Amino acid sequence: MRALGIDLGSRRIGVAICDSAGTVASPYETVDRSGDHIVDHRRLCALAEEAEVEILVVGLPLGLDGQVGAAATLVLDEVDELRDVTSLPVETYDERLTTVTATRLLREAGVKARAQRRMVDQVAAAVILQSWLDGRSRHPRPTGP
Repeated sequence: MRALGIDLGSRRIGVAICDSAGTVASPYETVDRSGDHIVDHRRLCALAEEAEVEILVVGLPLGLDGQVGAAATLVLDEVDELRDVTSLPVETYDERLTTVTATRLLREAGVKARAQRRMVDQVAAAVILQSWLDGRSRHPRPTGP
């Protein structure tokens, strides 16, 4: 299953994509926020169409205790708006510490701090999507009647 991973930030939206087998997630693009959710969501839908994905996976910033706080509430509201403009299924997935993980991965890869700022959102989206994919492979959904 081809999926698009999305990390909704206040300034940028990180986007990742997986291979057609649904096993490996890769950074795809960083979308600068326009200030208008409708414009941003149309761009995400265009990316989804371009990549021929079947599902959108949006990172949900739960608190370290697993609770839905202010940031997660904002994302859930935006996910509802996104569902209004796409026919694709939209799932949320726990994104705790993904930006920390993405920053560490970029630092370990030798990416300079200035370049990291532009890449961290899409790498965070790839971490979210890869975690979602790994969870699906450990707990596959039943198929058939």
